[in-house]
Amino acid sequence: MAQEVVRYRKATRVLHHVHTAAFVVLFLTGLVLFIPQLGFIAQGGWTRVLHRIAAVIFAVAPVLYVLFNWEAAKKGIKEAFTWGSEDIKWLKAAPGYYFFMDESKMPPQGHMNTGQKMWWFMVLVFGALFVLTGIFMWFLKDILPAASFQWMIFIHDVSFIVTGCMLFLHIYLGVIHPLMTEAWKSITKGTVSAEYAKSHHGKWFKEDAKKKPKGA
Repeated sequence: MAQEVVRYRKATRVLHHVHTAAFVVLFLTGLVLFIPQLGFIAQGGWTRVLHRIAAVIFAVAPVLYVLFNWEAAKKGIKEAFTWGSEDIKWLKAAPGYYFFMDESKMPPQGHMNTGQKMWWFMVLVFGALFVLTGIFMWFLKDILPAASFQWMIFIHDVSFIVTGCMLFLHIYLGVIHPLMTEAWKSITKGTVSAEYAKSHHGKWFKEDAKKKPKGA
């Protein structure tokens, strides 16, 4: 039986699934506003209710995670904002890796590869913008000057477009791309094979997982 190493603990996986489900609901109910032909779906205001329920879950779930998993949260945030020469090398090698399956030039990666750092960085930044602008739009729309309210809408919409596009890329790389054979398994079961860990996260496997398997 192949050796398995732990990539993500249960709490991290639960947060990922809850947060993703909330974002998908937010994305779909928000999409109605961007496509006029879908306007009939919003009749009766039920999409607004769903959007707000999902918004509360989207905002509260990470807070609960941080409160009960501070060390893991701190580690993850630090990874998203820690960049070095290996990340530059990864960016240079990424086109050949993802489009032509050339793994020869990819530098060994830590627990998060550079692509995951980029996604996680965007989740943190745009997630904060979503929550902040959403609070203003929901609770302070009658207080804000018209120009300020329009800026909140603009920032909210830009965040929606950017993260929506990145979500599709994230799903493709995590579920469909032929090189990411165990990415979905890592976030559902929490483990990957030692061989996959060596190939995709060699630096992490050597420094951490090989000593004592543990997740994020």
